[in-house]
Amino acid sequence: MGIPLPGEFGERARAILAGRLAPVAARDAATVIVLRDDPLEVYLLRRKATMAFAAGAYVFPGGSVDPRDDSHAVAWAGPSPAEWGELLRAEEKTARGLVCAAVRETFEESGVLLAGPTEDTIAADTTGWDAEREALIDRSLSFVDFLNGKGLVLRSDLLKPWGHWITPEVEYRRFDTRFFVAALPYGQRTRDVGGEADSVAWMRPQEALDLAKSGEIAMLPPTLHTLREMAGFEAIAAVFANDRKIVTVMPRVVEVDGEMRLDVSG
Repeated sequence: MGIPLPGEFGERARAILAGRLAPVAARDAATVIVLRDDPLEVYLLRRKATMAFAAGAYVFPGGSVDPRDDSHAVAWAGPSPAEWGELLRAEEKTARGLVCAAVRETFEESGVLLAGPTEDTIAADTTGWDAEREALIDRSLSFVDFLNGKGLVLRSDLLKPWGHWITPEVEYRRFDTRFFVAALPYGQRTRDVGGEADSVAWMRPQEALDLAKSGEIAMLPPTLHTLREMAGFEAIAAVFANDRKIVTVMPRVVEVDGEMRLDVSG
């Protein structure tokens, strides 16, 4: 049962399970499954082999919440931060930061921007904003300042909450991650723009799962689980129409016949 934890990770897991070692606190983070139709495909990026977390793995766009993401100065359309708090089972301040991080990270890592000049429009083309995107990545520019400087409104209505995964306690880097889904806006296109990726691709969910099963690409359990769910849909409309119940999953450390393992079943 579960994934074996050999060597150092096994000893770390044993110490945490015994209460001799406190796990690292998990940081709030957001991940967005960007979809496009005909056929239904997901946008994936491969993290550089030099990354400290999930090196070489194919993932959805996402990352940690920036402390400035919860600013009240963000022009906002769609469900309010308070409403998102109910959906995400989080405090309003945390929910505001998570939604803002979801939109920001998607723009940083794919060039897709879920914002527009008004509350019912969306930016048609973001290809001329690479300098601002680079400033967002190196954190010399806050997302609220970027949006306000362009006269843009964050469109929280273009996101749908999908999942909640917390990194196992045995990991040295841990994230408390909310998963969202979003459709590729009309007129926008993804491009290889993120600083943390060395490759990007659009794939049908089952295609990505098959490549992972054959060992051709690497993925973490949350990505695999989400792709299995996406494989059950034929179109974006069906994904958004799904009556989704968010369940929090944190793979846990267990001991089986003297061997430390990671139970990813939740």
